[in-house]
Amino acid sequence: MHVRRAYVAGEVKVPKSGRVRSVPLIDQAAAALDGLSRRPYHTGPDDLVFPSPTGHHCDDAAVRRAFYAALRRAGLPPMRFHDLRHTFGTLGVQVWPLSTVQAYMGHQDITTTMVYVHHTPQHDAADRLTRLVAAAAEPVASLVAAGS
Repeated sequence: MHVRRAYVAGEVKVPKSGRVRSVPLIDQAAAALDGLSRRPYHTGPDDLVFPSPTGHHCDDAAVRRAFYAALRRAGLPPMRFHDLRHTFGTLGVQVWPLSTVQAYMGHQDITTTMVYVHHTPQHDAADRLTRLVAAAAEPVASLVAAGS
């Protein structure tokens, strides 16, 4: 997905970073969005993905009310709309290099992205480090054996 514009306080602007950026779109979201492409209206290349009934930008308060209502209907705990972005960042740092998450989120400074790095103890950390050190030591052991 390409982020080309932002709608902030009733105005269409370039993204805060000033640049277009690409963000991966997971299969579940792509499937949901694909369904929108089959609706009978608002499917042109310049149309909004989530327009108001008249095809214009949705009112921010109305979007938030719908979001909170959906959380209640789904039985989910209360959260802020912005928590969706935080969830992306927190999950992203677990699967991509930090610099990639920085680019996806449009952060100018890596320290902003560092907010999403949390230490998560891993039960197999010692075993993984043991295998890494053993693999790195193999070439040295071969040289030592060959020199004997």
